[in-house]
Amino acid sequence: MDTSPLATALAQLASAVEILGFDSGVHDMLATPRRELRVAVPLRRDDGSIEVLHGYRVQHNIARGPGKGGLRYSPDVDLDEVRALAMWMTWKCAVVDVPYGGAKGGVTIDPHAHSVAELERTTRRFTSEIMPIIGPERDIMAPDLGTSEQTMAWVMDTYSTSVGYTVPAVVTGKPLAVGGSWGRSTATSRGVVDVAAAALADAGASLSEVSAAVQGFGNVGSHAAVFLHAAGARVTAVSDQYGGVAAPDGLDIPRLMEHVAATGSVVGFEGATAITNADVLAADVDLLVPAAIEGVLDAQSAAQVKARWVVEGANGPTTTEGDRVLAERGIQVVPDILANAGGVVVSYFEWVQANQTYWWTEDEIAERLAYRMRTAYDAVASLARAEGLTLREAALAIGVRRVAEAHKIRGLYP
Repeated sequence: MDTSPLATALAQLASAVEILGFDSGVHDMLATPRRELRVAVPLRRDDGSIEVLHGYRVQHNIARGPGKGGLRYSPDVDLDEVRALAMWMTWKCAVVDVPYGGAKGGVTIDPHAHSVAELERTTRRFTSEIMPIIGPERDIMAPDLGTSEQTMAWVMDTYSTSVGYTVPAVVTGKPLAVGGSWGRSTATSRGVVDVAAAALADAGASLSEVSAAVQGFGNVGSHAAVFLHAAGARVTAVSDQYGGVAAPDGLDIPRLMEHVAATGSVVGFEGATAITNADVLAADVDLLVPAAIEGVLDAQSAAQVKARWVVEGANGPTTTEGDRVLAERGIQVVPDILANAGGVVVSYFEWVQANQTYWWTEDEIAERLAYRMRTAYDAVASLARAEGLTLREAALAIGVRRVAEAHKIRGLYP
């Protein structure tokens, strides 16, 4: 069975279409990307040699507004992965009701194997190649796997230099000094914890009463662990690409963050036991946050999950078969298009602030984010209860229906 991100995304859409009773024409329209651009990105290395990279930008759907989605740098990036991620962004924006469509971009490059100067040249060349289809009213990029707020500053500067004036709203997730927003760098993690708290509250529990494991300790996973720890949860296991660590009585997350800053990995953290990524997914905890890459919870690994709640910090961490196994075992999954939507919510806030050249405080951002996430969770949970659906089925139904409604109201041209 195909467990690729695109196969999973298409299967999820097909399930939502069946629930909603849409015909094949509407299904085809929702499944087909509006625009795809594939470009060559020639890079002059620091030693003078030339390396030709491949870049992609997919605008899956723009019926509800301009495209919105991250830019990732990874040697594993390909067009199908970008298509899947763009589709998930479409539903994600609709679920949390921000006026965007879904988009995604990527360049096939290993950022760890290139210098900062090489990454800057790659970013500027890629931006110049996709310039015709991006812009604050067309398609707005943000950081993703392998990219950062510095990457977004380079994109903004390249675009602004081309048009002849500064355009802060062409990207989100950029540094505060050039028009970024308070709270953007931790928004996805904060949103994950906001909806985790909501899901627990539905069952009469709270974060202060539970144990948790976080698989993936990049920007999303590490800050999710920080927020969980601050809320009183006992974070007993975490992992990154190099390995994992566990402590049954709970890890000292602030001290672990210092260790990671000093060494680049959670591995070797004093006072903890070494474990694997698979061990983290199977940890004996109440709450599991997969916050790394796609497809880690397949049929086999899902059968080993002991957590009562899975809150998806990553995009597409659960395959279709993995989802079925978790549902059969009575494990509640808060899906990615809801759980990790905090990033796009605060990206929307940043875009609004940039367009009006007026910035909100960090407390205002956190308050507005919590309201958006709780409102979206309540709508999804209410539909799930009313129709006997899983939270993923309900979230997809809401997102897909909102996009289809936009298409219906706008009509087809000509």
